[in-house]
This record gives sequence, C-alpha cells and structure tokens, in this order.
Amino acid sequence: MKENYSDKFFNVSSSFGFLPEKNPLTVLPNRYKELQSLLDNMPVNLANGSKGYLAIPNRIKIEVDKLPNYLNDVKKETEILVIQALYRGYCFLASAYTLELSYQEFVKSKKYGKARQFLPIQIAQPFFVVAKKLDVYPWLDYHYAYSLGNYRFLDKSKGFHWSNLDQCVKFSGTSDESGFIMNHVDINQHSPKLVESVLESLKCIENDQADGLNKNLKQNFHSMELVNERRKEMWVASRWKHYNDFRIFIMGIKGNEEIFGNGLIYEGVSNEPQQYRGQTGAQDNIIPMEDIFTGVINFYPDNQLTKYLMDLRTYRPKCIQDFFIDLKNNIDSLKGGSIFNYLKEQQNSSGMCYLLAIVEEIYKFRNGHWQFVQKYIMANTKYSKATGGTPIISWIPNQIKSVLNFIELILNELIKMEKNFNEEQNLIYTKSSDTYQSKKKLLDQQLIIVENSNYNPGKVFELNKKFKLEDSNIEKK
Repeated sequence: MKENYSDKFFNVSSSFGFLPEKNPLTVLPNRYKELQSLLDNMPVNLANGSKGYLAIPNRIKIEVDKLPNYLNDVKKETEILVIQALYRGYCFLASAYTLELSYQEFVKSKKYGKARQFLPIQIAQPFFVVAKKLDVYPWLDYHYAYSLGNYRFLDKSKGFHWSNLDQCVKFSGTSDESGFIMNHVDINQHSPKLVESVLESLKCIENDQADGLNKNLKQNFHSMELVNERRKEMWVASRWKHYNDFRIFIMGIKGNEEIFGNGLIYEGVSNEPQQYRGQTGAQDNIIPMEDIFTGVINFYPDNQLTKYLMDLRTYRPKCIQDFFIDLKNNIDSLKGGSIFNYLKEQQNSSGMCYLLAIVEEIYKFRNGHWQFVQKYIMANTKYSKATGGTPIISWIPNQIKSVLNFIELILNELIKMEKNFNEEQNLIYTKSSDTYQSKKKLLDQQLIIVENSNYNPGKVFELNKKFKLEDSNIEKK
C-alpha cells in the first residue's frame, strides 16, 4: 500500500482520511460571477427569508437561458480547487434545472413528476469538461459536489461538527438540508484514524506483530464507535419529516426511469440520452473500506443488488478507487487471504474479538442507515427507488445479511479459541453473542412486512424497539 492516494483535492491517508486535503472554495472566482449569482439565488428558501428561483415554477429555465457558456474559460482551468468548485456548481445546476419540474409536481401532488430530459448547451458543455478534468461522471456526485466538497465552516475554531458547517451550494436552503449533508462531512472527521489503523494493521500482519495488530484493530473499533456516534446525530441534524423538501433534487438518472425516461440529452455533447446514478450516502468510503478490510466483502451475495453496490464504486474519485483496489489486493495476499483467517491461524483471540467489534459497528451503521430509510423515505413516500437508483426495500438488507453471516462465523470461531479476554473484550464478545439472534429475527420480520406492497412503514420501524435495536437519538417529532 502507498502512504497516500491523492488527486490534489482528496488525499486518502492517515492525515486526511477521506476529507479534502484543503478546504473547498466557498464561491467561484469572479470571472464566473453569472454562474455564482445563479447558484446563490437558486435555492427554494434564501437566507434573507425570500424565495429563490426553484420556488417559482419554470424560473430556473428563464435564468439558465441568460447564463453564458463558460466553455472556453473552463477549458483553461488548471487549479484543482477551482475545477472542483466549478464541477460542484454545474452538478447542482444540472440537477436543479432538470428536476425542478419534478419538485413542482411534488409540491402539488406529493408525487415525483417527470424531469426535463434536455440539458442546455451552456450547462452541458462546460459540465462535461470539468467532469473530464476530474475523471468523474457529469452528474451530481457525493465527493466533489454534494457533500465532502461542499462544506464551509461557520467558525473555523470549532471544527467539523455538523452544526458548525454549512453548504456552499444548496437546493432547498433549509436547516434540514444543511444538517443532512453536513452530517456526512461530520462523520468523516474520524476517517483519518480509520485509514491509519487499516494501513498500520497491514504492516503489523506483514511483520507478524500480534500486539501491534491488536492495538490497531482496537483503534479501528473505537474510531468506528465515534463514526456511529456522529451518524446518530442525523436524527437531530435533519428532521425526517422534512427530507422530501430536497430529496427530489438528488435523484439520479439511471434506475429512475419514472422521472427521467430514457435518460438526459446533453446539448452540444451527445445526441444520445445519457444515464448516471444519483449521489447517495452509499458512495461514502468508510463502510466500503471497512468491508474490504474486515472481510465483510467476502460475504456479499452474488446477486443484482451486489452488482449495484459495485457499480457505485465507479462513482468515486479515481484516487479512492485505486485505494480500494490496492487494499483488496493486499488483504487477498495476506496469509490465509483475510484478516479473519490470519487471526484464526495465529489463534489470536484478542485480535479476533476486536475484529468482531469492528464488524458489530458496521452492523450498527448499516442497521442505523436502514432505520433512516424506514423513516426518512418509506414513511414519506411510496416511490420505490433510492437516489442512487437502487430499490429501497431490499438494498440495505442485502448488505446487513452479509454482516450478520460474518458475525456468526466469528462467534463460532471464538467459541473454539482459548480466550484470555480483558474486561472490554469480554463485554464485546458477550454482547455480540447475546444479541445475534435478535438481529436476525428483526431483519427477517421486517422483510416479511415489506413483501406486501401495501406495507405499513410504521410497523417496520416499531420492530426496532421490540428487539431493542432502535437507533438512539431518534427525533420523535
């Protein structure tokens, strides 16, 4: 493994984790003032209390018609922060322009309407150029545009807590939208320690340093605990009843034929409709890294849902894709082909217990995410597709099953091993053993309910409490 994987904006390393190595530009250079002005006045709700372009039917089209085509200026750009900010701007503008019709229909009928299927040349051409410079797809993405490249500090001295962050570019302009997006950035403040523990663990295995490996597995576990603590703040940061205020604007083209039909034509670029997946929290890097590192990835079922998951890997910066590829190759080349097998061969019960703890945290993250889906999406709309174009009901359970199967394997192995556990390790092992069957029954019963097309999302959510697996910090209002 290399010490870092960088494209000069992102730098996957123990110093930056998955966050940018420099804070994003909050506004574009003055030479793009017309584009910046459009982005500033675009949100449904403006900071001064008035309504922006997206609140007024068809107004975004009128304003885009006046926008200059910055193609020649964009072609000359070489500064990564400017390129990223331009990409972010065109991502938001393309989604706002096309999905404004869908939003207006939702305001009237509470159903997602058809989007515009034609992106005018003054957006399409410069958008394609900046996307090519970053080597990503020309559609709203999670990394450079929507989340990790879209934050600004309210007070630089107070750090990455979601309440101290705001968006540079917005759709709805509400605190719920900002809290939703910035919570993802907040979570990633713990990614440097996670990346460090992964890289150091591999070095320890290479040198057969059991104590060092156990120390780094423990660090990974405790960092994941912090990630889950921050994730749970979503219930407070963004009220679930208000998710639909902005959700429609982050829908992708691919997998959402009800909205985009055959796709989107980029004027001046292609006469054939194009299809790209929408941004989604599934494009975040923490859980995919942990899946590869721990070996959860080896339990993914061979089905269409897993193919969707792997397809989303391509919707990431190339430096992060390279990091994942190298990590997988390094794990595969270990003695035994996985950390689990290595710990088993070494009869390292302490390390195996910390591996169990990490996988339990992966479960908590995914099950918490599944509960978000139950409240933020299933309780708000009958529309069956996620923003990434994947099926809502079966998407996350597909991965939860993989995690549960791995937990069962680790527990069965630990039964056979001699255990000289300290108090923390004993608690990890006991709690996992005691709750495993509840986790399985919870998911099984939830999936039985959603088999009925007229399922009651409230019944699905209530089961979390019944099995004492309810995510904490849940906003009751």
